[in-house]
Amino acid sequence: MNMMFSIIIANYNYARFISDAINSVLIQDWPKFEIIVVDDGSTDESAQIIRSFGHKVKAFFRQNGGQREANNFGFAQSRGDIVIFLDADDVLVPGALRAIGSVWREGLSKVQVQMQRVDEQKNPIRNVIPRIPKDLSFKKILQWAYTTSEYPSPPGSGNAWSRKFLEKFFPIKEDYDAFTDSTCIAMAPYLGDIETIEVPFVLYRMHGENDSNLSNNNRNFSREIARSLKRHAAACDACKMAGLPPPSKRSLFRGPHLLQLRVASLRLTPEHKPLVSDSRKRALYDALLILFRPSFEKFYVRLIISAWSILALTTPEKISRKIIAKRFA
Repeated sequence: MNMMFSIIIANYNYARFISDAINSVLIQDWPKFEIIVVDDGSTDESAQIIRSFGHKVKAFFRQNGGQREANNFGFAQSRGDIVIFLDADDVLVPGALRAIGSVWREGLSKVQVQMQRVDEQKNPIRNVIPRIPKDLSFKKILQWAYTTSEYPSPPGSGNAWSRKFLEKFFPIKEDYDAFTDSTCIAMAPYLGDIETIEVPFVLYRMHGENDSNLSNNNRNFSREIARSLKRHAAACDACKMAGLPPPSKRSLFRGPHLLQLRVASLRLTPEHKPLVSDSRKRALYDALLILFRPSFEKFYVRLIISAWSILALTTPEKISRKIIAKRFA
C-alpha cells in the first residue's frame, strides 16, 4: 500500500476522450498515485479540458513531438514505483490499481492485464485481449520471445511497468520505435519477470483513428514489419544489459501475428520490404511451419492463421485483397 503509481497520459487531439481517461484514474481505490498529463501540441479543446482538472493532475503543454517524446518527458516528471502509460482514449476499470498492487513483487518488469475492446461509447465489442494460454509462466514467455519474437501481451495501457525496469533505458532513444509500448514490451521478458492478471481492467477504445487500425492504409502493414525490426533491436539491447544471448533474427519469421502482417504487406505493397529476405515463397513455407513451432496460440488458432495465409498468398490479387480486408477490418 506504500507503493506509488504514476499514470502518464500523452494526449494529442483527443479532447473527446481525455476527460474519461483522467476520471478513470481519479476513481481508483489506491491511496498513492499521481496523474501526469502531457499534451503534445493539441489543436483542439484538449488544453481547456485538461486545465479544468486543476491540481488533481500535473499538466504539461508541449510542442508536438510524438508519443515517444511526450512519454519520455512525462516519465522524467514522475516519481512512482509503478508506471502506467495510459493512452488518452483508453479507460482504467475501477479496482485496476489495487489488483496490480496486490500481485506486485520485487523483480518484476511489469504486471499486465487484459483489455476489453469497446466502441466510442464504451460498449463492449469483439473479444478481450490478449488471449491467455493455460499454465502461463514467465519461463514460457521468455521462450516465446526468444523463438518467435511474440508473447501474449496487451498494448500500451494494459501494462504496469516497474520504475527500476524503465530506468534502464529511459529516455527511449530515437533508434527505437516511435511508440512507447513497442520498446517496453520487447524488452520486458529479458529484464525481469512478468505477472499476468486475467481480468480486463482496461477499456481499449476502438474508434477508427487508432494506430492499430491497419486497414486505413495499405502501407501500414510494411510499417508494422519495420516496427518489428526496431523491437528486435531493443530486445537485443535488453539481452546485452542482462548478459543474455540475443534472440536470432530468424525469430521474426516464426511469429504467427507477424506472419499475417508479412502476408498482407507482400500482397498489397510488395515494393516495400523491410524484411529484405522475405518473399511470398518464404511466407508460404512459414505458414505451413507455424503448425509445428512453439507458440502461445492454440493449435486451432494457428491452423486458421495458416489456412488464411496460404489463401492470401496464392489466390489472384483481387481475391487476395478481399481476404486481407476481411481479416483486418
